[in-house]
Amino acid sequence: MQSMMLPGILFMIVFNFIPIYGLTLAFKSYSVTDTIGGAKWNGIQNFQTIMGDKYFWQAVWNTVGISAIKLTIEFFLPIALAIMIYEVNWGPFKKIVQTITYLPHFLSWIILGGMLINWMSSNGLINQFLGLIGIHSQANYMLDANKYWNIAAWSDVWKEVGWGTILYLATMAGIDPTYYEAAEMDGASKLRQIWSITLPGISNIISLNLILSVSALFGSNLDQTLVLMNSQNQPAAEVINSYVYRVGLTQGDFSYATAVGLGVSVISVILLVGANMITKKLNDNQSVL
Repeated sequence: MQSMMLPGILFMIVFNFIPIYGLTLAFKSYSVTDTIGGAKWNGIQNFQTIMGDKYFWQAVWNTVGISAIKLTIEFFLPIALAIMIYEVNWGPFKKIVQTITYLPHFLSWIILGGMLINWMSSNGLINQFLGLIGIHSQANYMLDANKYWNIAAWSDVWKEVGWGTILYLATMAGIDPTYYEAAEMDGASKLRQIWSITLPGISNIISLNLILSVSALFGSNLDQTLVLMNSQNQPAAEVINSYVYRVGLTQGDFSYATAVGLGVSVISVILLVGANMITKKLNDNQSVL
Protein backbone atom coordinates (compact mmCIF):
# COMPACT_ATOMS: atom_id res chain seq x y z
CA MET A 1 0.00 0.00 0.00
CA GLN A 2 2.83 2.39 0.86
CA SER A 3 4.60 1.65 -2.43
CA MET A 4 1.41 2.56 -4.32
CA MET A 5 1.33 5.93 -2.57
CA LEU A 6 4.95 6.72 -3.47
CA PRO A 7 4.33 7.93 -7.08
CA GLY A 8 1.61 10.30 -5.87
CA ILE A 9 3.83 11.64 -3.10
CA LEU A 10 6.72 12.17 -5.53
CA PHE A 11 4.38 13.93 -7.95
CA MET A 12 3.21 16.29 -5.20
CA ILE A 13 6.80 17.04 -4.13
CA VAL A 14 8.08 17.71 -7.65
CA PHE A 15 5.15 19.69 -9.04
CA ASN A 16 3.57 21.26 -5.93
CA PHE A 17 6.20 21.79 -3.24
CA ILE A 18 9.50 22.39 -5.06
CA PRO A 19 7.99 25.15 -7.27
CA ILE A 20 7.08 27.08 -4.09
CA TYR A 21 10.73 28.21 -4.08
CA GLY A 22 9.90 30.19 -7.22
CA LEU A 23 7.70 32.52 -5.15
CA THR A 24 10.89 34.25 -4.04
CA LEU A 25 10.83 35.93 -7.48
CA ALA A 26 8.09 38.20 -6.11
CA PHE A 27 10.74 39.83 -3.90
CA LYS A 28 13.49 39.97 -6.50
CA SER A 29 14.42 41.80 -9.69
CA TYR A 30 14.66 38.86 -12.08
CA SER A 31 15.56 38.66 -15.75
CA VAL A 32 15.97 35.68 -18.06
CA THR A 33 19.74 35.97 -17.78
CA ASP A 34 19.58 35.37 -14.02
CA THR A 35 18.96 32.28 -11.96
CA ILE A 36 16.27 32.35 -9.30
CA GLY A 37 18.90 32.20 -6.56
CA GLY A 38 21.20 34.71 -8.26
CA ALA A 39 18.64 37.44 -8.89
CA LYS A 40 18.92 40.59 -6.78
CA TRP A 41 16.50 41.12 -3.91
CA ASN A 42 14.35 44.24 -4.14
CA GLY A 43 12.08 43.77 -1.12
CA ILE A 44 8.48 44.82 -1.67
CA GLN A 45 9.19 47.00 -4.69
CA ASN A 46 7.13 44.77 -6.99
CA PHE A 47 4.14 45.04 -4.66
CA GLN A 48 4.52 48.82 -4.52
CA THR A 49 4.44 48.86 -8.32
CA ILE A 50 1.26 46.78 -8.26
CA MET A 51 -0.50 49.31 -6.03
CA GLY A 52 0.02 52.04 -8.62
CA ASP A 53 -0.69 49.96 -11.73
CA LYS A 54 -4.05 51.07 -13.16
CA TYR A 55 -4.11 48.17 -15.63
CA PHE A 56 -3.81 45.68 -12.76
CA TRP A 57 -6.70 47.28 -10.90
CA GLN A 58 -8.79 47.25 -14.06
CA ALA A 59 -8.09 43.52 -14.31
CA VAL A 60 -9.10 43.11 -10.65
CA TRP A 61 -12.37 44.96 -11.28
CA ASN A 62 -13.14 42.79 -14.31
CA THR A 63 -12.24 39.60 -12.44
CA VAL A 64 -14.45 40.39 -9.46
CA GLY A 65 -17.33 41.56 -11.66
CA ILE A 66 -17.32 38.49 -13.91
CA SER A 67 -16.74 36.11 -10.99
CA ALA A 68 -19.59 37.69 -8.99
CA ILE A 69 -22.02 37.14 -11.87
CA LYS A 70 -20.79 33.58 -12.28
CA LEU A 71 -21.03 32.93 -8.54
CA THR A 72 -24.59 34.23 -8.38
CA ILE A 73 -25.77 32.15 -11.33
CA GLU A 74 -23.63 29.02 -11.10
CA PHE A 75 -24.23 28.53 -7.39
CA PHE A 76 -28.03 28.38 -7.56
CA LEU A 77 -28.66 27.03 -11.07
CA PRO A 78 -26.96 23.61 -10.61
CA ILE A 79 -28.97 23.08 -7.41
CA ALA A 80 -32.23 23.87 -9.19
CA LEU A 81 -31.30 21.74 -12.21
CA ALA A 82 -30.26 18.81 -10.00
CA ILE A 83 -33.56 18.95 -8.11
CA MET A 84 -35.56 19.02 -11.35
CA ILE A 85 -33.61 16.07 -12.76
CA TYR A 86 -34.00 14.16 -9.50
CA GLU A 87 -37.76 14.72 -9.45
CA VAL A 88 -38.25 13.42 -13.01
CA ASN A 89 -39.60 9.88 -12.94
CA TRP A 90 -39.26 9.04 -16.63
CA GLY A 91 -35.77 7.54 -16.94
CA PRO A 92 -35.13 8.14 -20.69
CA PHE A 93 -36.00 11.85 -20.41
CA LYS A 94 -33.77 12.19 -17.36
CA LYS A 95 -30.82 10.64 -19.26
CA ILE A 96 -31.39 12.89 -22.27
CA VAL A 97 -31.39 16.03 -20.10
CA GLN A 98 -28.27 14.90 -18.25
CA THR A 99 -26.43 14.15 -21.49
CA ILE A 100 -27.35 17.49 -23.07
CA THR A 101 -26.34 19.50 -20.00
CA TYR A 102 -23.13 17.51 -19.35
CA LEU A 103 -21.86 17.60 -22.96
CA PRO A 104 -20.48 21.20 -23.09
CA HIS A 105 -18.19 20.42 -20.13
CA PHE A 106 -16.23 17.98 -22.29
CA LEU A 107 -15.73 20.47 -25.13
CA SER A 108 -12.71 22.79 -25.02
CA TRP A 109 -13.04 26.56 -24.97
CA ILE A 110 -11.46 26.60 -28.42
CA ILE A 111 -14.56 24.84 -29.77
CA LEU A 112 -17.13 26.64 -27.64
CA GLY A 113 -15.43 29.99 -28.11
CA GLY A 114 -15.41 29.54 -31.87
CA MET A 115 -19.11 28.75 -31.77
CA LEU A 116 -19.85 31.84 -29.66
CA ILE A 117 -17.79 34.15 -31.87
CA ASN A 118 -19.64 32.84 -34.91
CA TRP A 119 -23.09 33.06 -33.31
CA MET A 120 -22.52 36.62 -32.07
CA SER A 121 -21.07 38.03 -35.27
CA SER A 122 -22.97 40.57 -37.34
CA ASN A 123 -24.43 37.78 -39.54
CA GLY A 124 -24.47 35.16 -36.81
CA LEU A 125 -27.18 32.95 -35.40
CA ILE A 126 -28.35 35.46 -32.79
CA ASN A 127 -28.94 38.28 -35.29
CA GLN A 128 -30.64 35.86 -37.66
CA PHE A 129 -32.99 34.76 -34.89
CA LEU A 130 -33.71 38.38 -33.93
CA GLY A 131 -34.51 39.08 -37.57
CA LEU A 132 -37.11 36.32 -37.56
CA ILE A 133 -38.98 38.03 -34.73
CA GLY A 134 -38.77 41.45 -36.33
CA ILE A 135 -35.67 42.84 -34.62
CA HIS A 136 -33.08 43.64 -37.26
CA SER A 137 -29.53 44.04 -35.97
CA GLN A 138 -26.06 43.92 -37.48
CA ALA A 139 -24.22 44.25 -34.17
CA ASN A 140 -21.17 42.14 -33.43
CA TYR A 141 -21.69 41.44 -29.74
CA MET A 142 -18.17 40.14 -29.15
CA LEU A 143 -16.80 43.58 -30.01
CA ASP A 144 -18.97 45.32 -27.41
CA ALA A 145 -17.05 45.68 -24.13
CA ASN A 146 -20.25 46.57 -22.29
CA LYS A 147 -21.72 43.15 -23.03
CA TYR A 148 -18.60 41.07 -22.34
CA TRP A 149 -19.20 40.38 -18.62
CA ASN A 150 -22.59 38.81 -19.31
CA ILE A 151 -21.26 36.89 -22.30
CA ALA A 152 -18.39 35.47 -20.23
CA ALA A 153 -20.64 34.58 -17.30
CA TRP A 154 -23.48 32.97 -19.22
CA SER A 155 -21.17 31.06 -21.58
CA ASP A 156 -19.41 29.61 -18.53
CA VAL A 157 -22.81 28.64 -17.11
CA TRP A 158 -23.66 26.95 -20.40
CA LYS A 159 -20.44 24.94 -20.21
CA GLU A 160 -20.43 23.96 -16.54
CA VAL A 161 -23.98 23.96 -15.13
CA GLY A 162 -24.65 20.33 -16.07
CA TRP A 163 -21.37 19.14 -14.62
CA GLY A 164 -22.11 21.04 -11.42
CA THR A 165 -25.18 18.90 -10.77
CA ILE A 166 -23.21 15.66 -10.35
CA LEU A 167 -22.35 16.07 -6.66
CA TYR A 168 -25.88 17.18 -5.84
CA LEU A 169 -27.49 14.25 -7.66
CA ALA A 170 -25.11 11.80 -6.00
CA THR A 171 -25.97 13.22 -2.57
CA MET A 172 -29.71 13.17 -3.31
CA ALA A 173 -29.45 9.48 -4.24
CA GLY A 174 -28.29 8.81 -0.68
CA ILE A 175 -31.32 10.44 0.99
CA ASP A 176 -33.51 7.84 2.70
CA PRO A 177 -36.68 7.49 0.52
CA THR A 178 -38.75 6.76 3.62
CA TYR A 179 -38.52 10.48 4.45
CA TYR A 180 -40.41 11.27 1.26
CA GLU A 181 -42.93 8.51 1.91
CA ALA A 182 -43.62 9.85 5.40
CA ALA A 183 -43.95 13.37 4.04
CA GLU A 184 -46.47 12.21 1.42
CA MET A 185 -48.50 10.45 4.09
CA ASP A 186 -48.58 13.72 6.04
CA GLY A 187 -49.86 15.52 2.95
CA ALA A 188 -46.68 17.47 2.14
CA SER A 189 -46.52 18.90 -1.37
CA LYS A 190 -43.52 18.44 -3.68
CA LEU A 191 -42.25 21.93 -2.87
CA ARG A 192 -42.52 21.22 0.84
CA GLN A 193 -40.63 17.93 0.41
CA ILE A 194 -37.88 19.72 -1.52
CA TRP A 195 -37.63 22.45 1.11
CA SER A 196 -37.79 20.18 4.17
CA ILE A 197 -36.02 17.02 2.94
CA THR A 198 -34.00 17.50 -0.25
CA LEU A 199 -32.30 20.81 0.53
CA PRO A 200 -31.34 19.85 4.13
CA GLY A 201 -30.07 16.53 2.78
CA ILE A 202 -27.60 18.25 0.44
CA SER A 203 -26.77 21.18 2.74
CA ASN A 204 -23.19 20.01 3.38
CA ILE A 205 -22.42 19.85 -0.35
CA ILE A 206 -24.05 23.25 -0.85
CA SER A 207 -21.85 24.70 1.90
CA LEU A 208 -18.72 23.12 0.44
CA ASN A 209 -19.45 24.45 -3.05
CA LEU A 210 -20.16 27.89 -1.62
CA ILE A 211 -16.81 27.95 0.17
CA LEU A 212 -14.92 26.87 -2.95
CA SER A 213 -16.82 29.37 -5.12
CA VAL A 214 -16.11 32.29 -2.77
CA SER A 215 -12.43 31.36 -2.52
CA ALA A 216 -12.24 31.42 -6.33
CA LEU A 217 -13.70 34.92 -6.56
CA PHE A 218 -10.33 36.33 -7.66
CA GLY A 219 -9.75 33.43 -10.00
CA SER A 220 -10.86 33.34 -13.61
CA ASN A 221 -10.96 31.03 -16.59
CA LEU A 222 -7.80 31.82 -18.56
CA ASP A 223 -8.77 29.59 -21.51
CA GLN A 224 -12.11 31.32 -21.87
CA THR A 225 -10.56 34.78 -21.65
CA LEU A 226 -7.84 34.10 -24.22
CA VAL A 227 -10.42 32.75 -26.68
CA LEU A 228 -13.10 35.44 -26.26
CA MET A 229 -10.91 38.51 -25.65
CA ASN A 230 -10.09 40.81 -28.56
CA SER A 231 -8.73 44.33 -29.00
CA GLN A 232 -12.21 45.87 -28.80
CA ASN A 233 -13.46 44.18 -25.62
CA GLN A 234 -10.11 43.94 -23.83
CA PRO A 235 -10.88 46.77 -21.33
CA ALA A 236 -13.73 44.64 -19.97
CA ALA A 237 -12.23 41.21 -20.71
CA GLU A 238 -8.76 41.48 -19.15
CA VAL A 239 -8.77 39.48 -15.91
CA ILE A 240 -6.02 38.81 -13.39
CA ASN A 241 -4.95 35.49 -14.89
CA SER A 242 -4.71 36.89 -18.42
CA TYR A 243 -2.90 39.97 -17.06
CA VAL A 244 -0.34 37.76 -15.30
CA TYR A 245 0.03 35.68 -18.49
CA ARG A 246 0.54 38.78 -20.62
CA VAL A 247 2.97 40.52 -18.27
CA GLY A 248 4.87 37.38 -17.29
CA LEU A 249 5.19 35.45 -20.53
CA THR A 250 4.73 37.95 -23.34
CA GLN A 251 6.54 40.88 -21.67
CA GLY A 252 9.02 38.80 -19.68
CA ASP A 253 8.47 40.56 -16.33
CA PHE A 254 8.48 37.36 -14.26
CA SER A 255 9.06 39.04 -10.89
CA TYR A 256 6.08 41.36 -11.28
CA ALA A 257 3.83 38.54 -12.52
CA THR A 258 4.89 36.36 -9.57
CA ALA A 259 4.10 39.17 -7.13
CA VAL A 260 0.61 39.54 -8.63
CA GLY A 261 0.00 35.81 -8.46
CA LEU A 262 1.24 35.61 -4.87
CA GLY A 263 -0.98 38.48 -3.76
CA VAL A 264 -4.05 36.95 -5.38
CA SER A 265 -3.28 33.57 -3.78
CA VAL A 266 -3.05 35.14 -0.32
CA ILE A 267 -6.38 36.93 -0.82
CA SER A 268 -7.96 33.66 -2.04
CA VAL A 269 -6.79 31.85 1.10
CA ILE A 270 -8.27 34.62 3.26
CA LEU A 271 -11.59 34.32 1.40
CA LEU A 272 -11.50 30.53 1.81
CA VAL A 273 -10.93 30.72 5.56
CA GLY A 274 -13.51 33.49 5.97
CA ALA A 275 -16.17 31.62 3.98
CA ASN A 276 -15.50 28.47 5.99
CA MET A 277 -15.85 30.34 9.29
CA ILE A 278 -19.15 31.88 8.20
CA THR A 279 -20.48 28.56 6.92
CA LYS A 280 -19.37 26.90 10.13
CA LYS A 281 -21.55 29.27 12.15
CA LEU A 282 -24.50 28.81 9.79
CA ASN A 283 -24.27 25.01 9.99
CA ASP A 284 -24.49 24.59 13.76
CA ASN A 285 -20.73 25.11 14.21
CA GLN A 286 -19.84 22.08 12.09
CA SER A 287 -17.14 22.94 9.58
CA VAL A 288 -17.38 21.22 6.21
CA LEU A 289 -13.62 21.47 5.62
